[in-house]
Amino acid sequence: MARFDLVVAGAGIVGLAHALAAARRGLRVVVLERDACAASASVRNFGFVTISGQDAGATRERALRSRNVWEEVAVAAGIAVTQRGALVVARRAAAMDVLAQFAAGAMGSGCALLDAAEARTRLPQACARIAGALWSPHELRIEAREAIPALARWLEGRHGVVFAWGTEMHGVDDGTVRHSAGTLAADAVVIAPGANVAGFAPDLARRVRLRQCKLQMMRLAAPGFTLPGVLMSDLSLVRYGGFAEQPAAAALRAELERECGAALAHGVHLIVAQGADGTLVVGDSHHYSGYPDPFASEAVDALIVAELRALLDLPEPRILERWNGYYPVADVAPVLAEELAPRVHLVTVTSGTGMSTAFAIGEETIAGLFG
Repeated sequence: MARFDLVVAGAGIVGLAHALAAARRGLRVVVLERDACAASASVRNFGFVTISGQDAGATRERALRSRNVWEEVAVAAGIAVTQRGALVVARRAAAMDVLAQFAAGAMGSGCALLDAAEARTRLPQACARIAGALWSPHELRIEAREAIPALARWLEGRHGVVFAWGTEMHGVDDGTVRHSAGTLAADAVVIAPGANVAGFAPDLARRVRLRQCKLQMMRLAAPGFTLPGVLMSDLSLVRYGGFAEQPAAAALRAELERECGAALAHGVHLIVAQGADGTLVVGDSHHYSGYPDPFASEAVDALIVAELRALLDLPEPRILERWNGYYPVADVAPVLAEELAPRVHLVTVTSGTGMSTAFAIGEETIAGLFG
């Protein structure tokens, strides 16, 4: 029976982050993935490593550390960083008040508050009604559907991590990992199941009220111009904790409820990311359920597109792709980390911040297991 220092179940970003942290210590690592490739939350998101707007404290610190790891890994693994920085555009004066308060605080360090004319210089395609913007230089963006498999290939080729694709983990008994193709011996196990916590720990899933958040996203044809960075706008300021905790956010929310209550009800906020080919990844919405609801609503897509066209002077966009993303949410956030048995840990991000924070979380878990 093959023996490894660490068995990781799950080849999404959380699983790969744990594999990297262990491999950098010289440990022998195998990753079991039930599918033929990573196909769930990690490849369905924006690939947006977000700093400004993250909740203060642990989440922001993890995002800063993970951003630095992404910088290192991207160069080594040949992963393209397609955008740097984020422009948060305020369409309303109340949104500008939120950005001004954020910029004046500690988390606004390095950011630039722009008036309407300065914002329009950065984003000439902005619609007439903007009050200003915040430029954050801290973010980076990769194409998630390309970066995740590239990261796995690099871990295999550079660090000797073994990948068993199409291999589902069934359980762990005293250091023996049972899976769909046999057994392995392991000194430690990390289960990174995404939303499938119930498949490994049903009692835990019930205790933390594990459920799924469904996101509607789309890719639009290249608009013929290059964005200065990833874009966000007013609705994002009441979803991202670092902005929403500002005193002015209450007035902004009240105004948004009067003007765009349907968008708020469907959890719509705007992120616009641009690929190397010029296409735009646009989203998203947030709906919560106890199961991965497969159905997407055209009305919700229309709300997202309406917010996009309220920000940018665009003709009717041509939609190339639509998809649903999913991530787990629970009464424990931003991370659910549980020791299921001695040296068997379950780790899943329950706040939708996996791409932004997973590398730091992986380092924390491996340090706890291996000193």
